[in-house]
Amino acid sequence: MVTTKKMKKPLESVNSRLQLVMESGKSMLGYKQTVKMIRQDKVKLVIIVTYPVLRKSEAVCYAMLAKTGPRLQWQYY
Repeated sequence: MVTTKKMKKPLESVNSRLQLVMESGKSMLGYKQTVKMIRQDKVKLVIIVTYPVLRKSEAVCYAMLAKTGPRLQWQYY
């Protein structure tokens, strides 16, 4: 029972933070907008959930070419 609470808390924290960002309007959804913002270096974090392999590698390539480079995070379900 203790391990479920430990695992549940970080997940709830991520969900609540993501919900807050989505409500504030400082987020975007979609591949084209994400790549465009990576090119313009206006992105701090990219969360990739269900991308095809080619698009994921392209986003990683653009992130590496960016001067500061956003942090990429993959989530598999």
